[in-house]
Amino acid sequence: MEQYVIKGGNPLRGEVTIGGAKNAALAILAAAVMTDETVIVRNVPYVNDTIVLVDAIRDIGAIVENIDNHTLKINGSTISRLSVDYDYIKKIRASYYLLGALLGKYHKAEVAQPGGCDIGTRPIDLHIKGFHALGADVDTSYGLISASADSLEGAHIYLDKVSVGATINILLAATLADGKTVIDNAAKEPHVVDVANFLNSMGAEIRGAGTESIRVTGVKKLHGTDYSVIPDQIEAGTFMFAAAATGGDVLVKNVIPKHLEATTTKLLETGCQVIEYNDAVRVASNGHLKATQVTTLPYPGFPTDMQPQMTVVLGIADGLSTVTESIWENRFRYVDELKRMGADIRVESNVAIISGVNHYTGTRVQAPDLRAGAALVIAGLAADGITVVDDIYYIQRGYEAFSEKLRGLGAEIEKVSDEKAMRKFILKVG
Repeated sequence: MEQYVIKGGNPLRGEVTIGGAKNAALAILAAAVMTDETVIVRNVPYVNDTIVLVDAIRDIGAIVENIDNHTLKINGSTISRLSVDYDYIKKIRASYYLLGALLGKYHKAEVAQPGGCDIGTRPIDLHIKGFHALGADVDTSYGLISASADSLEGAHIYLDKVSVGATINILLAATLADGKTVIDNAAKEPHVVDVANFLNSMGAEIRGAGTESIRVTGVKKLHGTDYSVIPDQIEAGTFMFAAAATGGDVLVKNVIPKHLEATTTKLLETGCQVIEYNDAVRVASNGHLKATQVTTLPYPGFPTDMQPQMTVVLGIADGLSTVTESIWENRFRYVDELKRMGADIRVESNVAIISGVNHYTGTRVQAPDLRAGAALVIAGLAADGITVVDDIYYIQRGYEAFSEKLRGLGAEIEKVSDEKAMRKFILKVG
């Protein structure tokens, strides 16, 4: 089992280039099978989640060609079955996007119940509500989600709770439905907009993405396209917080600064210097961080996927901070690991109360999920001594070449697969 072993204490300095947005790419790859023409998708992150989804798309008969690690050519004209029960698909949450894509195109689909990180209860009731409104029958027996319809008809759908997954899934199905669909209380995240832009580039008629009301006029069919996925705002934010925690100075390249406004605001509140360019953000910290208060909210609020990284920064800030998690109930599972590194954090219900300490100390910790795993790596980079992060397969689900990019900024970090390699690294850096 692979691990990251880290010798902390080096301020990160230099430049890092951000890859494509994982959450956008997963939905876009699923949507690419909705036409019988060839689709080229560029700037796809080469991470475990996208690799698994591509294998699942191949498994149902679509032709997928890897032009390179970040560019895929997909043709859905050869799809031979509409049941996606690929062995590994249960490991990723985004498997359900194939349900909306196949239901829209073929009026029938069956997908294994989605998996992903255990950060809280993530029901699919809003997805089902949307499919029902469009005229589909949905069954959730035997660990499968099965949907079918004689025809899909446009409808007015109000989401009781803002949900990125439900917004995108309904959008996929509605694109090829008859008539007009309105999705109210829709998610506004950048990757929702990116999926809508991708579908529009294929001939869809979608308006209002990025607002709380998305309007879809169904079309008969979609055509091929050549499209590039937006940069990953969460990967960018992770490196921004890593710069802050280590007292570093990092230019984060290939980003859309507007997507990072909530992250940038909180970094400024902690005393960091943040400079925005057209497609880059520079974060500099003198190592003296100030306390602040954070509440996670749907976009454009502070993203829940940045909450663990923010908590790591506040754990070594002067004063008392609070982090309120309003999205997922299990998002503080990493706190016990961080306390083992010396953090002074108390969790009461959905609020973490953080008394800043002078520094973290290296120890062995376990990544409980994707974003918390990245946060523990940041803590290791800022800590005194050696930190070992176990279960890094979570991190590899969403970060491409994570250790390599960090080393490019001066971090002493190595991905190892056994105790011998770990001891060798520790001896080298010790």
